[in-house]
Amino acid sequence: MKIKVFFLIFLFQFFVSCSSYEKYKNNIDFYNDPDIFHRSMQKLTDIIVYDIFSPPVASRIYVYPSIAAYEVLINDYPNYKSLSGQINGLNSIPKPDFNKEYSFPIASIYAFVNVGKDLIFSENKILSFQDELFNEFQEKGIPRDILERSIDYGLLVANHIKMWYAKDNYKQTRSFPKYTIQRDNEESWKPTPPDYMEGIEPHWNKIRTLVVDSSNQFMIKPPPEFSLDKNSIFFKDLIEVYEIGNNLSDEEKEIASFWDCNPYVSHHKGHAMFATKKITPGGHWIGITKIVSKKAELNLMETIYTYTMVSIGLFDAFIICWDEKWRSILVRPETVINQQLDEDWVPFLQTPPFPEYTSGHSVISTAAANILTHILGDDFEFLDTTEEVYGLPARNFSSFLHASQEAAISRIYGGIHYMPAITYGVEQGEKVGEYVINNINLKNKLISKK
Repeated sequence: MKIKVFFLIFLFQFFVSCSSYEKYKNNIDFYNDPDIFHRSMQKLTDIIVYDIFSPPVASRIYVYPSIAAYEVLINDYPNYKSLSGQINGLNSIPKPDFNKEYSFPIASIYAFVNVGKDLIFSENKILSFQDELFNEFQEKGIPRDILERSIDYGLLVANHIKMWYAKDNYKQTRSFPKYTIQRDNEESWKPTPPDYMEGIEPHWNKIRTLVVDSSNQFMIKPPPEFSLDKNSIFFKDLIEVYEIGNNLSDEEKEIASFWDCNPYVSHHKGHAMFATKKITPGGHWIGITKIVSKKAELNLMETIYTYTMVSIGLFDAFIICWDEKWRSILVRPETVINQQLDEDWVPFLQTPPFPEYTSGHSVISTAAANILTHILGDDFEFLDTTEEVYGLPARNFSSFLHASQEAAISRIYGGIHYMPAITYGVEQGEKVGEYVINNINLKNKLISKK
């Protein structure tokens, strides 16, 4: 009798298991839907905004989870190559047991979320999102053994990535000394109103690069020599910022606002103060990556590949740019204009708390645009809705370079950069983007479009 009961229980479990597996296979397209990864990246962006990470640090938070997700998913796509051996310090990625069945899309998402959780403050927010996702996975019938095996593999890769980035010098730079303001030096950067915040990440050039050889690989000519002589190049550049700021058209104001991407803008009214939180410049290009990946109907692998390439470019571009910023340590236009021309002058945008040269927007936007152009083509038209959540209308662009050029010029409209920072920032960004494209060999063409 006991044997019979045991046999019946076994048969019941067997048929339930078979039924669950069949349901899982019938819903396999759900697990491969790139929208799940888009949602995951958007959640990471939302947390970056909530936690108020600076632009350079945000680029770090984007890139490592993306690489983790990429390295897991390529197990489903053998014509994609690992980044190990191609980016600095990344050793061979652990392999799964190919004699067993996995859901690599699930493993990829788990690796992404797990690494992301390690890099942000609000862990509860990303864990809540993870639970939400995995409830959806289970509702679609994935067998428990495949789910657990996939999670275990995702965690294995995530831990490998964590061990790798633990050596990128980020933790060490947290204890490095802050920048000492050179108050008697007119040409050196000073904190700006309204909060006079200390300089952000003066040691970011110590962070290990991914593809470029070093932080100073693409050094450019120094900014024009500081001079208050009315015939000097610097003074003419200063007057240009002042006059543009005083005569902005509605279109120029719209462009400046659209590309502001200041993660922390403070507002003062009497004794009251409040802050507006927004995406970083890198976050804006991650948003563009989402928009164009959807428009191109990229599959899951293509989508993660595109995010990974863009985030690598952003990461290295920030290091290259910050290396120059804290080498030249050039004073912002607002400071000089207030001291020499007009003490009541206020730039259209709030000046960010770090040196002027070169323009971060110019460097990182150009790098990202070059990488997206490499992946999706020269004349890829798109409607950029990234800023709609912040109350700004969408803008249409005929190409990625069109968008990056507008992002660059927006900084002089905002009153926070002289023109040379923009011009040479674009040059730096081109070099970073081209270098990433030429030195990472993952695949030649997109696999498919669904």
